Amino acid sequence: MLEKLQIVKQRFDEVSDLIIQPDIITDQKRYVALNREYKDLRILMDKREQYIELSNNLAEAEEIISDGSDSEMVEMAKMQYDEAKTGIPVLEEEIKVLLIPKDPEDAKNAVVELRAGTGGDEASIFAGDLFRMYTKYCEGRGWRVDTVDFSEGTNGGFKEIQFEVSGDDVYGTLKFEAGVHRVQRVPQTETQGRVHTSAATVMVFPEAEEFDVEINPKDVRIDFFCSSGPGGQSVNTTYSAVRLTHEPTGLVAQCQDQKSQHKNKEKAFKVLRSRLYDLELAKKMEEDAALRGTMVTSGDRSAKIRTYNYPQGRVTDHRIGLTLYDLSNIVNGDIQKIIDELQLAENTEKLKASNDVI
Repeated sequence: MLEKLQIVKQRFDEVSDLIIQPDIITDQKRYVALNREYKDLRILMDKREQYIELSNNLAEAEEIISDGSDSEMVEMAKMQYDEAKTGIPVLEEEIKVLLIPKDPEDAKNAVVELRAGTGGDEASIFAGDLFRMYTKYCEGRGWRVDTVDFSEGTNGGFKEIQFEVSGDDVYGTLKFEAGVHRVQRVPQTETQGRVHTSAATVMVFPEAEEFDVEINPKDVRIDFFCSSGPGGQSVNTTYSAVRLTHEPTGLVAQCQDQKSQHKNKEKAFKVLRSRLYDLELAKKMEEDAALRGTMVTSGDRSAKIRTYNYPQGRVTDHRIGLTLYDLSNIVNGDIQKIIDELQLAENTEKLKASNDVI
C-alpha cells in the first residue's frame, strides 16, 4: 500500500509544482484540470499521513510488547496495537476506493432536464415533483440551481424543464439520476380511486466549458421569440427568448428564463455545448457499462431506474435492488442514501475491474 501511495506522492509533488508555473496558469484548460487533480490528490495525501502514523504505531507497539520489561507500558502498547490493527484495514479500503481513477467529468457542474413521459397530466405533475425533489436536495448540499427553460403542464407541473446546478462534484453525484423514473399513485383527476403508473425522464449532462467543445457559429441557427410564463408584461412582449439549432446534429437548446436576450443566448449556448459534449460522453458510458456489465451509470436513458409507490410509501431503485420505505422524505429531497448506495455499487464494480486487470 505504501508503495502505491509513494507513487501518488510523487505525482502530488509534481502537480503542486506545475500549478504555480506561469505557462500553466495561462493555459486555462490545463490549469483547471490540474487544480482538480491537486484537490483529489490532497485527500489521498491526508490518508497517506494517517496510514503512516498507524503503521508506525503498530510497529512501536509490537516492539514494546515483545520487550515486555515494563508491564504498564505493555498494557498501553496493547491498546495502541489493537487500535492500529483495527484502523489499518479500514483505512486501506478507503484508500483503495480513492485510488480508483476518477472520472474527470465528475467535478463538473451539471445541466438537468426533466421530461414528462407516459401518463398525461399526471406525468407533468410528477415531473414537477421531481424538480422540487432535486431543488430541495441541491439546496441542502449548498448547490445553486438556475432554471434555463420550461414548459408548464396543463394541470400543474412541467411538460419539460431544464436547470443548471453549480457546486462541488455536482455531475459526479447527479449522474446516477439519469433514466426513467416511474410513479404509482392515485392521480388527483381519478374519480374511481385507481392507482395509475406515470413516468418522467431525467437527463443529466456535465456542463461543458468553452474549451471542452468548439462550436462553429456557422453551424448554429439562432431564433428569437417572446418568452412565456411568469415574469411580468415585458416577458411576453419582447423577443428576449433564444432558441439555438445546431444544424449538423439537429440538437436544439433554448432559454427564456432571463429578461435579457444576451443572457438567454449565453445560457442557451452553455446548454448546447453540454448537449454536444454529452453525445460523446454517452457513447463512452455505454462502452464502459458494457465492459463492466453494469447499469448503475450506463447512459441508457430508456432504462427504468426507479419507482415511487405512494400507496406503500416505497421507493425502489431497480439497478441495485434497493427498496426504502421512506417515500415522504425522499420526495422532499432526502435522496442522499440512494446516491450513496449507487456510488458504492459503482466503486465496487470499478474496484473489481481494476483488480481483474492487475
